[in-house]
Amino acid sequence: MRVVISRLAAWVALIAACLCVPAMANGGGRDAPQVASPAGALQGEREGGIVSYKGIPYAVAPEGKLRWKPPVPAPDWDGVRDATEFGPACYQPRARGAANSIYYEDIGEMSEDCLSLNVWAPKDAENAPVFVWIHGGALVSGASHFGMYDGTTLAEEGVVVVSINYRLGVLGFLAHPELSAESDDGISGNYGLMDQIEALRWIERNIAAFGGDPDNVTIAGESAGALSVMWLMTAPPARGLFDKAIMQSAYMISSPELKEAAHGHFSAEAIGTWLQGQLEAGGIGELREMQPARLVDKATAAGFLTWSTVDGKLIPHQIAETFDRGEQAPVPILAGFNSGEIRSLRRLLPEAPGNAEDYETAIRAAYGDLADEFLTIYPSDSIDESMLATTRDALYGWTAERLAKKQTALGQDAYLYLFDHGYPAADKAGLHAFHASEIPYVFGTMYETTKYWPRIPRSEAERRLSAAMVDYWTTFARSGAPQAERQPDWPEYGEQGAFVAFEEGPVVAAGLMGGRYRHYEEVVCRRRAAGDVSWHWNVGIASPPLPPQAPGCR
Repeated sequence: MRVVISRLAAWVALIAACLCVPAMANGGGRDAPQVASPAGALQGEREGGIVSYKGIPYAVAPEGKLRWKPPVPAPDWDGVRDATEFGPACYQPRARGAANSIYYEDIGEMSEDCLSLNVWAPKDAENAPVFVWIHGGALVSGASHFGMYDGTTLAEEGVVVVSINYRLGVLGFLAHPELSAESDDGISGNYGLMDQIEALRWIERNIAAFGGDPDNVTIAGESAGALSVMWLMTAPPARGLFDKAIMQSAYMISSPELKEAAHGHFSAEAIGTWLQGQLEAGGIGELREMQPARLVDKATAAGFLTWSTVDGKLIPHQIAETFDRGEQAPVPILAGFNSGEIRSLRRLLPEAPGNAEDYETAIRAAYGDLADEFLTIYPSDSIDESMLATTRDALYGWTAERLAKKQTALGQDAYLYLFDHGYPAADKAGLHAFHASEIPYVFGTMYETTKYWPRIPRSEAERRLSAAMVDYWTTFARSGAPQAERQPDWPEYGEQGAFVAFEEGPVVAAGLMGGRYRHYEEVVCRRRAAGDVSWHWNVGIASPPLPPQAPGCR
């Protein structure tokens, strides 16, 4: 098992390098707005026409001897609660080698009891659309308080913005036979996803007090946040808690199933038992005795990878199967990816072959009857670019277009995009349109990025692009139809496969993936039919031999 786990660990190690109870207050003045929510009264802050409330507990994460339990709704409180400081981040590995990662940000205080959320709202909001942000970080890192996720600019467009924390890594996603035996449903894992659902329940109960419309909620996320949005679209307990979905750089990977090995994964319970052995613990009881920081560090060092678990209850099927069945949430979506996703994630790539002949030999050995098609799409005359494009398309491109196709087939509006924008500092570093580079444009936080992020110019052109994306995202949250002032109308994906490319500005086009989509749909279809190989970044020269043609594939 260690061989399989170590082979995938580079992905988590890289993205992990990215990325709670406040005291009571005694009242507020002119610059200290208060809100009386059903959960209790809060004192926040006002900046211009925007009010914010931070570190609001939406649930309690069971810790210590109760660790690895579903979240418990936070109790209501008396008096006025101070909400001017962010809550602590959920436990995660402390990033090392920060200067080597553009994603590094000081995580600050961490706690096992970390389930808080933050709200930004127009001061006179009433029945406003609600935009809920789920942060990325490979399900092992990140937090809602990062400067890039500040909701002020979106709120200035009349949207109530909410960002949430959720349990991460081994504390958020461990499955284990003992934990399943404790559960009334006989399942374990997915505690971080349960947290997200509990946050949505809190929003449904309380957001009207902040001026938000609980019947017009958009869930949104990037990378692992977008993966979370896909899981929420498939989770029966989340049904009805949101009305639209935005997925930025989502990846429709396979996941371990709870009790059976499938699709190239050990069962989730077997992985949990393996980790118990690696940590030399006698059982869940001893793991619950471990201090959270030590547990997280030791699990990371052992090579534990964080996955959601297909448990048959919270997550009934693999994502791809649920969307094929048409059983996902019937809501409008906006989805897309970046042209340079892998330029900042090069550790996802295998070692490059020495020359074109070796490249072609490896592809022909892996892809068999699809080798000629693969080499036409990803030729050997530019191996580096072909490898970057291969992994990008397999993870992010195929997923984005598949989401658009499946939601369109369900009779829902779908909007597809490609972020292909570069600027001098990023392009000079070989990072044109890199993974997550669209986020500060979406939030209007281009000058609130991390210390090592390529500096975005303070130019009118950059501000204009950001303003367009802010408009598109907030109007989609409002009405399900993205529009931007003095910019092209964004057409539905529809039969023409329409999309918007964000280059120097928005450009309307059609046929984003073309033959590349059909290629990956065939590859994934064969792998799913075979049932013993995963589908995600094990593509190109890293691909195992492709299974033979199967009924229903192409």
